[in-house]
Amino acid sequence: MKPAPFSYEKPGSLDLAIKSLAQTGSEARLLGGGQTLGPMLNLRLATPARIVDLGSVDSLRRIERRGTTLTIGAGVTHATIEDRSDPTPTGRLLSYVASTIAFRAIRNRGTIGGSLAHADPAADWVTVMRLLDARISLAGPSGVRRVQAREFFKGAFSTDLRPDEIIETIDIDELSDEARWGYYKICRKVGEFPEATGAIVLDPARRMARVIAGALEGPPVPLPDLAVAVARDGIAAAALAAVKRALESAVSGLSAVDLQIHAVAVRRAISQAIAP
Repeated sequence: MKPAPFSYEKPGSLDLAIKSLAQTGSEARLLGGGQTLGPMLNLRLATPARIVDLGSVDSLRRIERRGTTLTIGAGVTHATIEDRSDPTPTGRLLSYVASTIAFRAIRNRGTIGGSLAHADPAADWVTVMRLLDARISLAGPSGVRRVQAREFFKGAFSTDLRPDEIIETIDIDELSDEARWGYYKICRKVGEFPEATGAIVLDPARRMARVIAGALEGPPVPLPDLAVAVARDGIAAAALAAVKRALESAVSGLSAVDLQIHAVAVRRAISQAIAP
C-alpha cells in the first residue's frame, strides 16, 4: 500500500521546524528516523497533511556532558548510543539497552526522540527514561518546557507532547561510579518488542534504588517497596513470590501468565545488578 498524499518539508534548524509544525498544527507529523512513521504511512494508519523531516536539524544530533548531566539530542540514533565509548555506569547502561533494540539496520536510523514521542509501552527507551527519571525538553512556539519522564508518559502511545512541540533533548543525571544496574526483557523472537521488561538501578552514593516493570499496557510502573527491600537485603528480597506480590500491588488486571512473565523479567534484571 502507498501513503496518502502529503506535503514534505525538511527545515534546516529547530526554529524553522517549529514554525512549520505550527503552520499545520495537528495535521502535521514529525519524521525522525522513520522506523515507526514509515510503516504507519504505508499502512495508512497515519495520514498527515504534512511531513516535517528533522533529519537536517544538526542541533538534535548532539550528545553532551554538562557537569553531572548527560544531554542527548532527540535526533541521536540508537546506533550512536550503542557505539559510544563511555565506561561510566550511565554510559554502559545506555549502550547496552541500545544494543538490544531490534536489529542494527533499525538502530542505524531510529532515534531516541522518535521512540519517546511514539511512546509504545514496550519500547526500551520509555522504560529506561522512567528508570533514570530523565527530564525531557519540549520546544515549541512559546519556548522550551521541561517535563520529568514520570509525567511525560500518560498512557499507551500517549504523552504530554503538544501538537506544536518537538522533543529537543533528554537530560539524565549521571549515576555514580558505585551504581549497579540490570536490564532484562523477554521477547518471543530476537528483534521483536518485548512481552515484559525489568529494570533496576542501585546507586548508594545517590541514595537511589529503583525497580521498574515495563512493556505493560500503559506506562512503566515503579516498584518502590521492592527496590528498598533489594537495596537493603540483596537478592534475598527478590524471590519470585516477592516480585509477584510487588507487581500485583502496582499493576491491576495481570493474568497469571502475564504476572509470571513480568515477575521473571524483573527478577532477572535484579539478579544482573546484584551479581558479583
